[in-house]
Amino acid sequence: MNAGKSPVLKIILIGNSGVGKSSFMNRYVTHHFTNAYRATIGTDFFSKTVNIDGDFVILQIWDTAGTERFQSLGTPLYRGAHCCMLVFDVTSRDSFSALEGWRNEFLIQGEPQEPSEFPFIVLGNKTDLSNREVSHRLAMQWCEDIGAEYFEGSAKQDLDVEKPFLRAAQRGLQQYKKHTLENTGHFQITCKQPRETRNTCEC
Repeated sequence: MNAGKSPVLKIILIGNSGVGKSSFMNRYVTHHFTNAYRATIGTDFFSKTVNIDGDFVILQIWDTAGTERFQSLGTPLYRGAHCCMLVFDVTSRDSFSALEGWRNEFLIQGEPQEPSEFPFIVLGNKTDLSNREVSHRLAMQWCEDIGAEYFEGSAKQDLDVEKPFLRAAQRGLQQYKKHTLENTGHFQITCKQPRETRNTCEC
């Protein structure tokens, strides 16, 4: 990487509305949490500089709306992502079951260069609650099936919030180095002067 220039890594959070995507992102970036629920309209965005194995990188963390009404606004933002975080609520089986659809939509809309190798981080939120519907074992099994990594925690209680983002940054940096840096110097821009055209019309 160029000295003095930190790479910008685009991290996308997707999942059903109400699973706590905004809360998890806010807790990680600003260290704040609010109980007041506010649905994300379209997208929300934060940036944070982190040190990953000696490399300073800038995380651009995008929180997309989880409702069908605003879903189409988020899909253009999938393109160019370096890592995708699939977020669900461990007390909601429906939010976990919906992850397959979110993942498929991301692969279709985001068009990653190597879909089978693209890094996904699965994040189970609200582990502080007792009415759990999705077991750790079930979530781990699904992640193994799709080749994703699994983390869980609580934005409200500030439990294990940092780990999934740091892992997303590591995987995103690997994507950046593999695809962005490999392509450096492989693009040729050719400028051609427009041909002079003469008006041969003898009207």
